[in-house]
Amino acid sequence: MSRPAMSSPIRKAVFPVGGLGTRFLPATKALPKEMLPVVDKPLIQYAAEEAWAAGIEELIFVTGRGKSAIEDHFDNGWELQETLVARGKSELLEDLKSLLRKPGEIVYTRQQEPLGLGHAVWCARHLVGREAFAVLLADDLILAERPCLAQMIEAYAETGGNLVAVEDVPREDTNRYGILDVSNDDGRIAAAKGLVEKPAPEEAPSTLSIIGRYILQPEVFDELDRQEAGAGGEIQLTDAMARTIGRVPFHGLRFEGRRFDCGNKAGFLEANVAFALARDDLAEDMAEILGRYGGRTD
Repeated sequence: MSRPAMSSPIRKAVFPVGGLGTRFLPATKALPKEMLPVVDKPLIQYAAEEAWAAGIEELIFVTGRGKSAIEDHFDNGWELQETLVARGKSELLEDLKSLLRKPGEIVYTRQQEPLGLGHAVWCARHLVGREAFAVLLADDLILAERPCLAQMIEAYAETGGNLVAVEDVPREDTNRYGILDVSNDDGRIAAAKGLVEKPAPEEAPSTLSIIGRYILQPEVFDELDRQEAGAGGEIQLTDAMARTIGRVPFHGLRFEGRRFDCGNKAGFLEANVAFALARDDLAEDMAEILGRYGGRTD
């Protein structure tokens, strides 16, 4: 695949974090679902660190009521820091300092009504401006040697246009995802001629599904300006992306790594196990725990 003449750099990333997290009630009654921990870090921190590792300069959080814990997490906590200094906990102190950025490099805006993912992204339009940008959904946690977004930015240098992370799903599950209508596929990058949001299995054009990583051109905001409801009565990002096809190239990248759907309880629990097994300080203990319950550790 030839390199496009111009591919604007990706400097900004949007994080839609305004959802209610009803699948995890009562845990999320007072705690944002994005703050649920996988081992010892909240989901939103994994997403932010993935963005930073890919060279993202500005994080834009689209929040809602009851999400102040996210803002606090990425802010100074003077009392805690002073306590860690007094107790000689220098390693923990450095971990906390790694979350801090210069003023203006993390910004927040509110989604005042839960009108869908497309609406949440649209709420960030003035902060993004007319440049290409990334979108990361914290619910999709990816365990990979190279961060997924970094892989995407590398592929974006080849494709330009709109680029999404994709993976094949069982056909019976296509009604849970945005599905690509593929025109060309080399096994790594698939070119799409269309997109369908949550098609019935018998109507799905493929089993190649979009997951929560996107690189988008600003033309998507022009389509989101329509504020048209799609599947589920919500403003769908997939619909807006689909309407840009023909004007903006559209591709899906099969990323290297394993994705965990932390939007449901089983996926969240599996992510905790997998991330613990991937850590030198926890792998042995986790394997022993799983062995007690007859679990597999391979």
